[in-house]
Amino acid sequence: MSKIILITGTSTGFGKLMTTTLAAAGHTVVASMRGSTGKNAAVAQELAALPNVEVVEMDVISDESVQRAVAQTLARHGRIDVLVNNAAVTGYGLVEAYSLDQVRAMFEVNFYGVLRTYQAVLPAMRQAKSGLIINITSGASGHTLPFMIPYLSSKFAVESLTEGIQEELRDYHIENVSIQPGVYPTEMNSGEKTGVNADKADIVAAYGEAAAEKFNAMGAGLFGKMVAYDMNPQVIADGVLDLVNMAAGTRPLRYPLDAIAEGTDKEFIDARAAIKAKWLTHYTA
Repeated sequence: MSKIILITGTSTGFGKLMTTTLAAAGHTVVASMRGSTGKNAAVAQELAALPNVEVVEMDVISDESVQRAVAQTLARHGRIDVLVNNAAVTGYGLVEAYSLDQVRAMFEVNFYGVLRTYQAVLPAMRQAKSGLIINITSGASGHTLPFMIPYLSSKFAVESLTEGIQEELRDYHIENVSIQPGVYPTEMNSGEKTGVNADKADIVAAYGEAAAEKFNAMGAGLFGKMVAYDMNPQVIADGVLDLVNMAAGTRPLRYPLDAIAEGTDKEFIDARAAIKAKWLTHYTA
């Protein structure tokens, strides 16, 4: 059955691929992005010309913009079956070298943006007693890495939201899934899309060459693996389609899609779930 699917951040990368993939499969895609009549007008027109695609203006850092886009979608279609929270920004640098304003900017998109869309779509989903929300997090969102701490912290927060709200929404038959991608060659990772990076140059200088060398080595390692494993962003779009097409009630809480991890991501997810189950027996038994 064709679904009404609202996706955030569709002007580039995963979001654009999700839009074309889901629409080609026969679903109606409401492709949201900011600047749809400005800086992203060309891609907005490109996507809007496709069958089964509508483009709406949405800036996930604005309460009013999110509420307006959701209201427009509900007015036109009467329901939203699936929400895909894809819009995000990345960022790199020493955590001490991040101003609090930069960290807030990171969370405004990556966490509060997700929370805004949840609160906008949930009333209609609860009324329908049906829904699916897919959150794109990170392959490292169960642990952390140096030089990416604010970014991964924001993704940790989305993982926490996904896990906790699953039980809150169970009676309404609304499912949540987080997808953990690894490193893929999208505009976010190529440098084409500006990130929210550390901005205290004096702190960076104080750490000196040793920190710079560690950062460069980590980056070279990650991007080297991306090339070696031929990481194709289409995998993420196909993963979203797979989740959409799964029968209600059968979807996993977490859906890792990272070839580089060679199954260790799934192992980590399973181990964490098993430990949590043991922990719960002590607190709820």
